[in-house]
Amino acid sequence: MSTTVKDTSAESEPRFPLPPYKSLGNEALAERIAAVRAAYGKELLILGHHYQQDEVIAHSDLRGDSLQLSQMAAASSDCRAIVFCGVHFMAETADIVANRPEKLAERDGLRVPVILPDMAAGCSMADMAAIEQVEAAWEELGEVIDTSDVTPVTYINSAASLKAFCGQRDGIVCTSSNAAAVLEWAFARKRRVLFFPDQHLGRNTARAMGIPLEQMPVWDPFADELGGNDRAALEASRVLLWKGHCSVHQMFTEQHVEQFRAKFPEIKILVHPECPMEVVDQADIVGSTGKILRTVEEAPAGSQWAIGTELHMVNRLKTEHPEQEIHFLSPIVCMCATMYRIDLAHLCWTLENLQADTPTNVIEVDEEVARWSLLALERMLEVK
Repeated sequence: MSTTVKDTSAESEPRFPLPPYKSLGNEALAERIAAVRAAYGKELLILGHHYQQDEVIAHSDLRGDSLQLSQMAAASSDCRAIVFCGVHFMAETADIVANRPEKLAERDGLRVPVILPDMAAGCSMADMAAIEQVEAAWEELGEVIDTSDVTPVTYINSAASLKAFCGQRDGIVCTSSNAAAVLEWAFARKRRVLFFPDQHLGRNTARAMGIPLEQMPVWDPFADELGGNDRAALEASRVLLWKGHCSVHQMFTEQHVEQFRAKFPEIKILVHPECPMEVVDQADIVGSTGKILRTVEEAPAGSQWAIGTELHMVNRLKTEHPEQEIHFLSPIVCMCATMYRIDLAHLCWTLENLQADTPTNVIEVDEEVARWSLLALERMLEVK
């Protein structure tokens, strides 16, 4: 299964022309972006993920996490073009949701193009589980355990091909906020779960549900055989964890937590569940991006926080909540580098190409992949 990237531009490589866009200042770029937005009105939606740079967020019509943004855009009856300031798998999800069969019917078959300003804006975590690797692992697992008794669960931060893999095999998608509910759904149906691509979210969620670590072997797709496990470990497993991680959240350590507690005795540690188990164990509150935002928004003035998630989001919380004392949990700069690739120059370039009827970087998921992916997403949305 594959994702088709529809390329309607006649330009040759490099796709993104350095002049004149890179030579323009942010003020000039902002004026040109505003002009395109004014021309399109409600027919254009610019989606800005929470991890984006502030200057990009300033031009976003909607701000949120990946699935939330896709759902909000799909819900618009006026939208005729989506520019997703996020990463590749997010644009795939937006295409799947916004152009699902009932939405196409409502628009008399008209597709809403989903555009990613920079095709190099990927996700290191999503890249750690290629469809060929997952299919090979599934086949190899079948030599040891009965895969008909395994539910594949993929995190929303994954390629459309992996979502389709789950859709075809009675599997499901999860987010960081509903991972526990999804695992409960899976265990109610089958004995085991194969969880990918983020081992930390899978481990932290399953452990909180009472699954012991010895029943959560890690499958290394680069190991010579059985993902680096022996047969006994696989036979005893309840949750098979894929050896993948978020490069941002894996940077946080328990030493960072200890340093903040020593310096600020009253501080609260607030982290994302993609962080390693040792960090999650030391935290006061663990939650999704949405939960982190709500926790800070609802906290009283004077609250002290050390937050373990992406740098741009933490800095934005500092700016938006000056009544609180907010720190970034790590002393090391830790941002989503691929998300950072999207800047005003790329945004302006894609918008002006769209206006000129030469859209670039259109993300269009293969119809069969989209169908099975949507099934896995719909199963998730039915989980309460």
